[in-house]
Amino acid sequence: MGCGHKDDKASLASSQIASFSHQPHQPPSTPASKEVWKKGGRMFSILLAVHLALLACTLVSSGAFEKIAVHDYDVFFLLTVMMLIVIIWIIFYLVGTSRCPDAILCKDSHAGPIWLRGGLILFAIFSLVMDVFKIGYYSSFYSCLSAIKIIYPIVQAIFVVVQTYFLWISAKDCVHVHLNVTRCGLMLTLTTNLAVWMSAVTDESVHKAHSKLKKNMTEEIFRWILKAGMRSSSAEECNCNSQICQIFKNGYFWLYPFNIEYSLFASAMVYVMWKNVGRFIDHHSHHTHRLKFRLFRRTFFVGIVLGLIILVSGLGVLILYEVQVNSSTESSKKSQALTMYYIFNIVCLGLMSLVCIGGSVIYRFDKRDMDRHKNPTRTLDVALLMGAALGQYAISYYSIVAIVASTPRDAISALNLTYALLMIAQHTFQNIFIIEGLHRQPPKEDHKHDSHQKDLYGLTFVNINAVSLRVPDSGSALAPSAASGTEAIHPSDLVRSLTAPKKMNWRRKFLREISMFLLLSNIILWIMPAFGARPQFDNDTELNFYGDSMWPAIVDICLPFGIFYRMHAVASLLEVYIMS
Repeated sequence: MGCGHKDDKASLASSQIASFSHQPHQPPSTPASKEVWKKGGRMFSILLAVHLALLACTLVSSGAFEKIAVHDYDVFFLLTVMMLIVIIWIIFYLVGTSRCPDAILCKDSHAGPIWLRGGLILFAIFSLVMDVFKIGYYSSFYSCLSAIKIIYPIVQAIFVVVQTYFLWISAKDCVHVHLNVTRCGLMLTLTTNLAVWMSAVTDESVHKAHSKLKKNMTEEIFRWILKAGMRSSSAEECNCNSQICQIFKNGYFWLYPFNIEYSLFASAMVYVMWKNVGRFIDHHSHHTHRLKFRLFRRTFFVGIVLGLIILVSGLGVLILYEVQVNSSTESSKKSQALTMYYIFNIVCLGLMSLVCIGGSVIYRFDKRDMDRHKNPTRTLDVALLMGAALGQYAISYYSIVAIVASTPRDAISALNLTYALLMIAQHTFQNIFIIEGLHRQPPKEDHKHDSHQKDLYGLTFVNINAVSLRVPDSGSALAPSAASGTEAIHPSDLVRSLTAPKKMNWRRKFLREISMFLLLSNIILWIMPAFGARPQFDNDTELNFYGDSMWPAIVDICLPFGIFYRMHAVASLLEVYIMS
């Protein structure tokens, strides 16, 4: 990537300096972009992404069924090629921008915050472990598998490492060279992440469907059903009898949720980079707020304690649910597990809804101004919150219709109906609370006595008693300073200023408690469905009403969006906590 527009940028800068010299009283404005038609470049990159996404979606969905002549190694071949192209482009981007001094003229301070990049690295580590387990699993019987099955996880591991490094150092870039190539490269990266996400979701859904069939049927009937309908992985046809092979197989399926979240996190960050291509930041209106994350300061610990109680209780419910539902065939234990699951979620969702309503009421008394500046990161956060919530909305409304229209109704149906209604209410109230928090200006410190406090804090290491001995109580010694226009420093003021902590108003404290409680509660509500607690497949009401084919398809399509919503809400609530 060269510096093709270097001379043009120099002439543009000289013309701007000349224009500023004629108008010395006007503040410097944002430089005008040299791009003739920004929307044309964006449109071309979007069309490229749409076609690649449709191709990948077609192959991934076709590869999940036996009667369609598309195999899983065809899907892996396409994904491998796409990841290799993205790796080459990222290396090209990093080398090109490092050699061109005018490639990145400004950075977006709101893009790629540290907690988002930290979450990306956490999910990347688990994704690498998953790839190691995949390589070990497929290597156990490489003689009866296609080579692409082993090449794919190796390439995916390299892709995760390169992309994570790229997003860590370049998430804030506003690129100004080779704009169309950069846009197409970023859209290709985004599409590749979405294709990997679709493949992981499909593979996980097929695996769970096979597990439930195996639990209730003999091996011969199971293989016959696979031939009639859903495809088994090509690895299923090979013998995996050793203990190490079973560990690898179960291990990488348990790590799928982390890889799914990694792909979605990376897609969101790449989209913000794509929006920032060719963008100039107006530093006069684009304020950079350096906020410090203090978890255990200026808090009552109520939100943290309640959130930890919910988190630990949810982990206990998850373990009992997995043992009683997935490891037992007795209907009584299944009913007990469903009852326990619904009661816990009803309590949790009810508390979260009340807390969100309370937070929205507190915002009515908040005196901070609304932040109306252009912010692609915040716009994407709001869009993802609203869009991802549609998945859980769809499941809840389908459940409500099935429960109301079905007969007879039992206690589990009543709990399921309450759970669905509270799920809709909690998503709605939480979105309102988060979106309003993201649009608030950070708190401004009180600068009323800054000059006075600066003089006082300069004496931090001075002996207080010595100061009080040398300054008379009458204040006559301070009279010259007062006459000269500065405020006199009294010893009692000095002691109060050095010993009294900074005050935080009650609104900010309550907003922090609410944000921390919601953050921890969303973590457990992400963990439970991501690691197997899915009552939609275990409750017979929806299955009997919609059928064994329609209802699983609805859940498989909508549930990944609901799971992503929880993790994205955690990141957004962390930002609301820091901004409060």
